Amino acid sequence: MKPAYRLVGFLLLACLTGVRSVSATEYPLPPDNSRLIGENTTTAVPDNKRPLEDIAAKYKIGLLGMLEANPGVDPWLPKPGTELTIPAQMLLPDTPREGIVVNLAELRLYYYPKGENKVIVYPIGIGQLGANTPTMVTSVRQKIPNPTWTPTVNIRKRYAKEGITLPGVVPAGPDNPMGLFALRLARGSGQYLIHGTNADFGIGMRVSSGCIRLRPDDIEALFNSVPKGTRVQVINQPVKYAVEPDGKRYIEVHQPLSHNEKDDPQTMKIALTKAARSFIHSPKSDTALAQAAIVRRSGMPILINRGEPLEKNAPLPAVLQQQ
Repeated sequence: MKPAYRLVGFLLLACLTGVRSVSATEYPLPPDNSRLIGENTTTAVPDNKRPLEDIAAKYKIGLLGMLEANPGVDPWLPKPGTELTIPAQMLLPDTPREGIVVNLAELRLYYYPKGENKVIVYPIGIGQLGANTPTMVTSVRQKIPNPTWTPTVNIRKRYAKEGITLPGVVPAGPDNPMGLFALRLARGSGQYLIHGTNADFGIGMRVSSGCIRLRPDDIEALFNSVPKGTRVQVINQPVKYAVEPDGKRYIEVHQPLSHNEKDDPQTMKIALTKAARSFIHSPKSDTALAQAAIVRRSGMPILINRGEPLEKNAPLPAVLQQQ
């Protein structure tokens, strides 16, 4: 598994020493024939001996998103002065622009407020191995301010293996792992929720027990904006692609979700749909650029029009993996 998945203990310590929580990012909604939003920026690591999570929170990005965009950067103590890419540009998921859309592979939640020409993007935490967040189409069944937390039998067992005995019910309040706001989904018995947290670690990582986790300010804003009954779609698309109105062709590749602890999300195979393969092998696409993007997995839109220069020393796979 990728080393970042093992940061939980360190990031918990970081949150206890003051990692900031900030709001999500709003983007003007592009026309129906366009999916590209935002612009990437850069910043220099300050000399404050803070973890990468501190910078990710400041720029409203998930931790793994920062690591995808900046491979090799030390997540515990990034070197002061290092220039970081802030991956704020993205392709909208190829799904209806309605309600809430969660793309597990990119660890982002998209909210399309009804009647408003905008999309709001939130970094999220999702289910860890063995407690995966499922794909689904459902809705917001209940809005719960100041939720209590009743750990399930499986959650109790998982904690018990680590020597932790959980109480039967954790009361509402600042020490509740669900935070101060929760949206219960209609799927199943209502065991899946979109909720906050009492700590900032884990946003942009796979650390929850199956629920979708947001930073405190983000869940408060979402809670106050989302009506009961809002459509919720959860998808798993590590590869997104689009042809923009000006003819530019983009592919955005994220590390796929691992299936077991031996998987390395940076090198494991990515299944491509028939439509994705057609896009990559189109006479208008540079297949070498697309292959390099699949290997790199930067989590950012990459221009792959034929005639675009290939990044120097970009690695290429022998073949594209097919579904």
